[in-house]
Amino acid sequence: MDYHSPYFFGYLLGVVHVLGIVAALHALFTVRTAQGAIAWAMPLFFIPYFTLIPYLIFGARSFYAYIKARRQANQEMHVAMASLNWRPWVEEALAARASASYAALRAMPKLSRMPCLANNQVELLIDGKQTFDAIFEAIENAKEVVLVQFFIIHNDALGKALQALLLRKAADGVKVFVLYDRVGSHALPASYSQRLREGGVQIHAFATRRGWFNRLQVNFRNHRKIVVVDGVVGFIGGHNVGDEYLGADPKLSPWRDTHVRISGPVLACLQESFAEDWYWATRQLPPLILLDTYPDNGVLCQALASGPADSQETCALFFLEAIHSATRRVWITSPYFVPDEAVFAALRLAVLRGVDVRVLIPSRPDHRVVYAASSLFAFEAVRAGVRMFRYQPGFLHQKVVLVDDEISAIGSANLDNRSFRLNFEITLLTVDRDFADKVEQMLNDDFAQAREITAEDSRTTHRVQQLGMRIARLISPVL
Repeated sequence: MDYHSPYFFGYLLGVVHVLGIVAALHALFTVRTAQGAIAWAMPLFFIPYFTLIPYLIFGARSFYAYIKARRQANQEMHVAMASLNWRPWVEEALAARASASYAALRAMPKLSRMPCLANNQVELLIDGKQTFDAIFEAIENAKEVVLVQFFIIHNDALGKALQALLLRKAADGVKVFVLYDRVGSHALPASYSQRLREGGVQIHAFATRRGWFNRLQVNFRNHRKIVVVDGVVGFIGGHNVGDEYLGADPKLSPWRDTHVRISGPVLACLQESFAEDWYWATRQLPPLILLDTYPDNGVLCQALASGPADSQETCALFFLEAIHSATRRVWITSPYFVPDEAVFAALRLAVLRGVDVRVLIPSRPDHRVVYAASSLFAFEAVRAGVRMFRYQPGFLHQKVVLVDDEISAIGSANLDNRSFRLNFEITLLTVDRDFADKVEQMLNDDFAQAREITAEDSRTTHRVQQLGMRIARLISPVL
């Protein structure tokens, strides 16, 4: 072929346009939302030479084939668990049904495949030092099994400290299982995992790039953060394993995040979520520990594990149910404020009902395109009566929801399309006045260090910035 022929580039552009049309049709048939399908299909059709490769990396996927494979793996895992007499928490589940506040979340019993359970103990861990001091102490006291799952593990000071602790516990005879996301932990060197394996730790990456077509797949990330020790104490929240979560990144420091320390029957649900992900990665079950009895006092908790293989869009529906159930207030903190139309409408309706609706977002960006889209949504929310705040001291990464006087939710889910439909997430829903009071105090401290966004901010934003925000919003369904 004569690459210098005047016709060559014409043929090449023609081929690219044909591939773009094929990819646009693929997007229309496979992307789960209309907004996402349009966001991909239009540029693929008109400017494929700019969007075809990004689509292959971020958008193209054998979505339904993946769902089928994941559901089959989950079914196999539950069959394997049948002999364990799992979920015998009749008394704890009955106590949960008697709660008027939980009853306000009318969809939750069916939305979550895990029950709401009584007799749990929960403790707020408000920053990275509190969180990792508590996690390291729990692992240090482990006697039987340690389950560790993070989206990101870095080979930095914190990551090496965790590695050394896990190696020491494995040498003591404790069974240690570590799961990390391959995309989130793409910078983790192979030597980190190899050293753990050589020390007796079982460690695997959670990956979805199976088959030739999905080799470039970066969707379906496992964003969950779970630690469970001996079935006695557990942790979930927003922190990953990295020095920046302790405030070591000058651009984002001080890092603001929240985790929860948990004990009680709901730990069985955290272990079950870990087991599903571990089984997907290894086709084996980790050891699971269910205590015989639990103290009779404690709080109601429900673990909400969500992901792209769910029969419904569990994460998005949870946010909708929480907002719709609010009668007095709904406060939300999220590093990314990119709601879909349904969630944005729910926020506006809550304002019209007289609910105190507040959303706290960062003042510093870690992803500039998402930050730009979040800014435009924030301006529109302010015009609708939502009180929007930007946290000033450092980067805000916590994911917290507070509804009325008793209901709170803390976990890994952001207020964006990726958490709603593409990521595996886990959230702990807690129904308790005392705990909600502590969450309220924590959020009031955060709001006190935040600046409220006003309508004037929108009017004084430069037109070039506004254009960038609107472009970012156009692609927000696929971020």
